[in-house]
Amino acid sequence: QVQLVESGGGLAQPGGSLRLSCAASGSIDTINAMNWYRQAPGKPRELVAAITRGGSTNYADSVKGRFTISRDNAKNTVYLQMNSLKPEDTAGYYCNADVRSTAAVWSNYWGQGTQVTVSS
Repeated sequence: QVQLVESGGGLAQPGGSLRLSCAASGSIDTINAMNWYRQAPGKPRELVAAITRGGSTNYADSVKGRFTISRDNAKNTVYLQMNSLKPEDTAGYYCNADVRSTAAVWSNYWGQGTQVTVSS
């Protein structure tokens, strides 16, 4: 019914940048909050950044000032610009969204994840 697909992950060196994107598709009426989570091996999944439909944002303290979340409502897409990357940013990054379908049903969806590796 609704799918979220992440892209843009890869290998970066410390101090470098990557831009992640997550595109939602399917029977979508409205998307409210869109979020980026990350999970490193052996650690719990943590919220990295969140953005409301109107553009209000929140960030984890560990990424504040380095990462920027944004969205394009016309494209049903959320982005995460990652600057000044550190090795501890290495993780799988997952997109999450609250979606109202064209059948007027609210559901929370997850993308499949994209790997970000920061290493010299």
